[in-house]
Amino acid sequence: MVAVRMVTSHFKNRNSGNVACGAGSWIGSDMEQRILQLEIGDAPADRLDKALAAVVPEGVALSRSRLTRLIAEGAVLRNGVAITDQKAKASEGEIYEIILEPAREIETVPQDIALDILWEDEDLIVINKPVGMVVHPAPGTPDGTLVNALLHHFGGNLSGVGGEARPGIVHRIDKETSGLLVAAKSDRAHQGLAKQFEKHTVHRHYSAICYGVPSAADPRLRGTRGVSFESSNVMKVTSFLGRHRTDRQRQAVSFSTGRHAVTRARMVEDLQGTAALIDCWLETGRTHQIRVHLSHAGHALIGDNTYGGRRKMPKTVGPAAVEAARSFPRQALHAATLGFVHPVTREELSFSAPLPEDMCILLEALRGNN
Repeated sequence: MVAVRMVTSHFKNRNSGNVACGAGSWIGSDMEQRILQLEIGDAPADRLDKALAAVVPEGVALSRSRLTRLIAEGAVLRNGVAITDQKAKASEGEIYEIILEPAREIETVPQDIALDILWEDEDLIVINKPVGMVVHPAPGTPDGTLVNALLHHFGGNLSGVGGEARPGIVHRIDKETSGLLVAAKSDRAHQGLAKQFEKHTVHRHYSAICYGVPSAADPRLRGTRGVSFESSNVMKVTSFLGRHRTDRQRQAVSFSTGRHAVTRARMVEDLQGTAALIDCWLETGRTHQIRVHLSHAGHALIGDNTYGGRRKMPKTVGPAAVEAARSFPRQALHAATLGFVHPVTREELSFSAPLPEDMCILLEALRGNN
């Protein structure tokens, strides 16, 4: 059972009374807010964010990740009281009110930055992001981002679901990781893509160059907690991921707390027995997931100063290979393929981007060709 009521209201503050001003419309005030009222249905999920996400009506751009943020911000109320724990239990028949602020005008400055576009229609765009580009503005990086470039390319026409600083952004990759990203131009596309990412139905494969050669024959790997092997020598790493205890900029593997994460990796090429080109894919999508999991397995990415430690190539591979690995300026990671169902047309789309030049040069050196 799902009950949905959309009203617009004017609030002096969050605890004051409200005056309904007509269904599905906005009033002309900076203090305006919409309220989405939801009734929890039969057999709700075991936590509030999931239970609410299950009863959001089709056509309302409200993803589970946004619900989680709204809960943390105190914008989800039960009987007039804010519920701020997304893991709180929800019961059948309970009524929740979601306070939705009106979309604010985007203040991020459009910038004329070249984009490598693989696909574009009225609802979405697929870009091959270069190394060094940040996806969205953040403290310390107010401009020069993918969002700045997209705003210029579209004249400001991007989905507002991601908020002022992240319009159109459905997922991201690290600044020093190259490769494929999809961004939403419409709210309907944003909502549809967000659901696919939440359900882990988006197909993403990454090309990476790591220290060592992952193999089921390695007794060290067989004894590493969380590491197992599937058929065709596919390495699987399963753990929880969360903030590092002492360095809040890093993620860390845990087997008791954090968010569930699963990474798979398959060797593509053995590079003189001391490194490997590998194909990685995600069952979940957590911050720094591939980098952290490969480091945990003892196969950190070349160039990864955050998770790679002080690893060096042995001199037996030759001075050119040693120097190429030592001086590689970023983690050797590239988002190579991206596949999803178009959220509007329902067409199955798949894209690929070749290795960037810097990783090709590194590969040649590690092969002993330089």
